[in-house]
Amino acid sequence: MALVAGIDSSTQSTKVLLVDADTGALIDSGKAPHPDGTECHPDHWWDALQQAGEGLLERAEAVAVAGQQHGMVALDENDEVVRPALLWNDTRSAPQAERLTAEDGGPEAWAEETGLVPVASFTATKLAWLAEHEPENARRVSSVMLPHDWLSMKLRGAKASEAATDRSDASGTGYWSPNTGEYLRRKLTGALGHDAALPRVAAPSEIVGRTPWGAAVAPGTGDNAGAALGLGLEPGDVVVSLGTSGTVFGVSDVRAADPSGQVAGFADATGRFLPLVTTLNAARVLDTFRNLLGVDHAEFDALALDAEPGAGGLTLLPYLDGERTPNRPNASGVMSGLTTRATRADLARAAVEGMLSALADGIAAVDAQGLEARRVLLIGGASASEAVREIAPSVFGVDVEVPPTAEYVALGAAKQAAWALSGEAAPPQWIVGDTAQFSGASTGKAAAAVSEQYSTLRSETSSWASHQ
Repeated sequence: MALVAGIDSSTQSTKVLLVDADTGALIDSGKAPHPDGTECHPDHWWDALQQAGEGLLERAEAVAVAGQQHGMVALDENDEVVRPALLWNDTRSAPQAERLTAEDGGPEAWAEETGLVPVASFTATKLAWLAEHEPENARRVSSVMLPHDWLSMKLRGAKASEAATDRSDASGTGYWSPNTGEYLRRKLTGALGHDAALPRVAAPSEIVGRTPWGAAVAPGTGDNAGAALGLGLEPGDVVVSLGTSGTVFGVSDVRAADPSGQVAGFADATGRFLPLVTTLNAARVLDTFRNLLGVDHAEFDALALDAEPGAGGLTLLPYLDGERTPNRPNASGVMSGLTTRATRADLARAAVEGMLSALADGIAAVDAQGLEARRVLLIGGASASEAVREIAPSVFGVDVEVPPTAEYVALGAAKQAAWALSGEAAPPQWIVGDTAQFSGASTGKAAAAVSEQYSTLRSETSSWASHQ
């Protein structure tokens, strides 16, 4: 039995799965934490990988890393880290994002060339911040890579000049073209102030090197692309991930170029594309209302399901901590339709409907970029909520499936490692377990009323914001 290792190096931790290359069956696993914060020295990731992978990695015949996207790893001419990496959730480069957008053609040109409109998350904006605020460090930068690139290099014991990446992670930098598959050096130098070495973009199932113990190292991928690979997504499948924040993404044969910036036009890990929408408010909305109502998870679900669709006229705009999609960073939540007839059940139902309606906006946004949702898969912590599962089909307007709980990012990395090891034309088709099915048959007048209530409130608050 051949074993492969999949590594998920996220913001919070490193997870390692050791799985059977033929079936995807889990053999063993490990986990180690990362420091909190929005910047991190890459050595911490390496330490966590060694801890989480102890007794696992050396048993693998192939290994791949799926990492948090966008993080800026800057190295000097001796391959030493110049400064702690700025992570995707570090927002200090927001002014530089606006400047880069304005200086190089505007949103339409950026979307067409890179699939992205610059925001603080992306690597190019972080390099621009470095050049503006730490010019001495910027001048020392000889090569730039992303977290998964750096860890893959370390696993191989390679030099920066030998580093490799994949299309998915390259597509989140702001200086790579989904049209040509090549780096856009003008974008890089415009941000950093000078050119720098970048990892070679490898083919999806290429073996880019070997570890000291002889295991094949696959190119690796970004975390969302890893999850898509782990789930075995096909065009028409859309994932709604309900963590603290929310994401909507799917595999598409058509690249996204959204000048509004709502949809990021990422590439996937197989040679196709991965349009993605991020919202700041997902599971935290339910947490907030559970705390306000003083109930546990089961009691909250029971309350929400006891109320009628439309929550007695209550509508929640769930921008509790600002919002990224739509881009309203200074917004707050709004509850509309509150009367003396409102019940605790209505409040719980409005929280669920509001959160899901915001993600339905994300589904509509990727649909506008050519990805029609024929099937929606719910993953993430809040997908365990019975109320979310029962209400989602009517809000989304399509059937919903909830796959088994699994570490899909690490599983996707393991699948890529198995693919590279096999030499086959396509990744293996592992069966991860039965999915729970929830029907959208209840979609009708009540569901349409929920959508109308929400879209009306969203439009009204947009009008308010424009007059402030």
